[in-house]
Amino acid sequence: MNRGISIHIVDVASGCVAEGLALSLLRLDGEQWVPVCAGRIGADGLLGELAGCAGDCVAGVYEVRLEVAAFYRQQGMALPEPAFLDVLLYRFGLADTAQHYHLPFKLTAWGVSCFRGGA
Repeated sequence: MNRGISIHIVDVASGCVAEGLALSLLRLDGEQWVPVCAGRIGADGLLGELAGCAGDCVAGVYEVRLEVAAFYRQQGMALPEPAFLDVLLYRFGLADTAQHYHLPFKLTAWGVSCFRGGA
């Protein structure tokens, strides 16, 4: 099994992957957030840009920043201003770099679910 982090996002309201959703992954280094990877969810529901950063995954605190409101507005959804979920921050810890940390997000404009998979 690959080590590192993978992210998969499904828009459960449509039943499709959240293709095109922009997000970034950052790691806490001291008191600063350091960018690890950024990109958009592909047609397979995955953030492909993460494939090359397994070596950048060290033990520590990470944060995924999902551009939820922008994604749904690009889909033509009318959202209130401000949107209920705008930029969603999901903070998690990576303790064992020999394992794989898979983050499967289930998303709507009104809620989110995620758990740690891929052990």
